[in-house]
Amino acid sequence: MNPIVSKISNENLKADPKSFRVGDGVRVHTKVVEGEKERIQVFAGVVIARKGRGIQETFTVRRISYGEGVERVFPLHSPRIEKVEVEQRGKTRRSKLYYLRTREGKGAMKVKEMGRQVAPVAKA
Repeated sequence: MNPIVSKISNENLKADPKSFRVGDGVRVHTKVVEGEKERIQVFAGVVIARKGRGIQETFTVRRISYGEGVERVFPLHSPRIEKVEVEQRGKTRRSKLYYLRTREGKGAMKVKEMGRQVAPVAKA
């Protein structure tokens, strides 16, 4: 990598990004600018993917809102992300949980919680 690019990217890396994994229930606090005002907006859901490395690392959070699945991709080292809180730890055997997209109801947000296994949902 070009030394200038690596120097700039190292300056913009967050010192201590919150450690969370795929399958965890998280609350992402993002800064939203509306005109001259700035406020914090929270997006809560399950982390279904982490991708990339270094300054380009992103993570995808999925939640169910009014019966519809909503996914949002966040850059991990973005200055717009205030903090990431882990609400609930999940245990998975996969690095990407895209299969949650096909589930409905409670099964759409259920990942194996520590100590409990979720039965697969049959598709009719």
